[in-house]
Amino acid sequence: MTRFPAVMAGLAVAALGLLLVPAQAQQLKLRILGTTDVHMHLLAYDYYQDKAVDEYGLARTATLIKAARAEAPNNLLFDTGDLLQGNPLGDFIARVKPLQPGQVHPAFKVMNVLRYDAANVGNHEFNYGLPFLRQSLATAAFPYVSANVINDEGPNKGQPAFAPYVILDRRFSDDNGRTHDIKVGVIGFVPPQIMQWDRLNLAGRVAARDIPETARTLIPKMKAEGADVVVVVAHSGFEFGTTVFFAENTVARLAEVPGVDAIVFGHSHGQFPGTFFTRHPKVNLERGTINGVPAVMAGSWGSHLGVIDLVLDKAGGSWKATDVRAALRPVYDRATRKALVEPDPAVAELVKAEHEGTLAYVRAEVAQTATPIQSYFAQVADDPSVQLVSLAQLAYGKKALAATEHASLPLLSAAAPFKTGGRGGAGNYTHIPAGPVAVRNVADLYIYPNTVHIVRLNGAQVRQWLEMSAGAFNRIDPNGAPEQNLINEAFPSYNFDTLDGVTYQIDVTQPARYDRQGKLVAADAQRIKDLRYQGQAIDDKAWFGVVTNNYRASGGGGFPGLDGSNIILSAPDENREALLQYLQATKRIEPQADGNWRLLPVPGVKLRFTSASAAVVHLARYPAIRHVQDKGDGTALFEVTP
Repeated sequence: MTRFPAVMAGLAVAALGLLLVPAQAQQLKLRILGTTDVHMHLLAYDYYQDKAVDEYGLARTATLIKAARAEAPNNLLFDTGDLLQGNPLGDFIARVKPLQPGQVHPAFKVMNVLRYDAANVGNHEFNYGLPFLRQSLATAAFPYVSANVINDEGPNKGQPAFAPYVILDRRFSDDNGRTHDIKVGVIGFVPPQIMQWDRLNLAGRVAARDIPETARTLIPKMKAEGADVVVVVAHSGFEFGTTVFFAENTVARLAEVPGVDAIVFGHSHGQFPGTFFTRHPKVNLERGTINGVPAVMAGSWGSHLGVIDLVLDKAGGSWKATDVRAALRPVYDRATRKALVEPDPAVAELVKAEHEGTLAYVRAEVAQTATPIQSYFAQVADDPSVQLVSLAQLAYGKKALAATEHASLPLLSAAAPFKTGGRGGAGNYTHIPAGPVAVRNVADLYIYPNTVHIVRLNGAQVRQWLEMSAGAFNRIDPNGAPEQNLINEAFPSYNFDTLDGVTYQIDVTQPARYDRQGKLVAADAQRIKDLRYQGQAIDDKAWFGVVTNNYRASGGGGFPGLDGSNIILSAPDENREALLQYLQATKRIEPQADGNWRLLPVPGVKLRFTSASAAVVHLARYPAIRHVQDKGDGTALFEVTP
């Protein structure tokens, strides 16, 4: 009898131990890896400059992926989209030597071997049309998701055009070696603006819904279907301030949707966690969270790998993330200008045939140029590389309208610089030496597969177009510091349209009339001065045709007066094809800017900006620009002098 309490105590301790062991075993670590905006940069190769590069390429990211997996056996790999378009390799597969039945798209040759678990459809996936997209996605050995795109025709009208989400059944091990079956829900989103940007490919075929609203509807369903963990794979950027319905960038709002455990996002080619997002009140950069949700945006072109680490605990009966961290791993160190990892040689072997075919295609000569063509100063001065595109568009537009009711319409041309450094780095500029102009150079001058469109606008609308473009500059205080930053880094250079066919000046001491989304924010501001057509002040009521692309004509960029309603020509040819035709017809070119626009000087203020160090050798053609300082990272500081 005296031993009974001791025995009972021992049994109690043993029972408690048995209870504790399962509790400890109900915790495991899960690593989520993410890529985004690869844009067919499968290899560490620049087809425009025809050389290998250190700064990017999925082949380099693959090395990071292998290392990250080796550190964490429980892992998942996702891509957020904008995979199939973006460089000559993408064009070669879609247009030059189209994918044949039974062939695997080269992007999926690589991603299948890398064992992606799921991926999302990005907006540029639609650039080559729905048939090519569906043909390509069918060769992926992993599921694709897109929740906010629905069918708009046929018997399935109103139903999802793609799988809105997928629930992956995975078996993971805890630190004690015990296995656990985990259901991971993956849901994807794309900007609803695809209906503007790719209207010709999509109108009447599919429709798009609001991203956060769709998330709030579907994520509870995913949880009801057993999802233990929900990962949002969003091709949508990070917004600041209030987000409107049908917004393009919605990640901050997605982080507020109940049930979201992690977000892998992209679209804006930024880097999260990153200092750019410091001022957002719900961001914790140390942990890499937005509203407490771990998130990564891994740059673009395979420049980074996103890594999210979750500690999952089932102590309360369901799996909960009790500790979360997110970080980025780069393939290149911009400070030392050195690659941090070598490319995985298996990737090059997988796409060898497509790479060699692309090289043969892009090296074919189409014309000769007497002078170099470069975009180093395209954001601050009238530029030959942009002018060349405008001349080609005008030539195409005149022919296209010749036999129509609009043949007598005065014609202008809108073009923007696409390669202007920024997040693309010091090598992200157009630079074509004097001599042969090859197909690769044409793609360098116009990197998107847009198609030629012409819109009909009056003089007042033309002025507002330019006012929107002028948002590319910061407001300069004439009574402020003697040196001030000129370029608004938040304004995409592809939205800095210059219009050929008119002359004008830009007064940067005025506030920007429109914000980045095209909202009127300074009704009394007028940056555009002395706007003239054929030497006369432009008539606000006179009509013009403006040659542009499908993206801009359909509302891309939020430009006032451009919503697709005033399109008078939707050409089947790409803007690149118009440029190619112009070069082939001209044979020998000597690109020169005609000076139809300029920045008004600000007395006493030096307007400073950053470009590539390589720009210095071209300064002789820009007497109003002075080199200030080399930054030692491939870039240099310049200034526009009064």
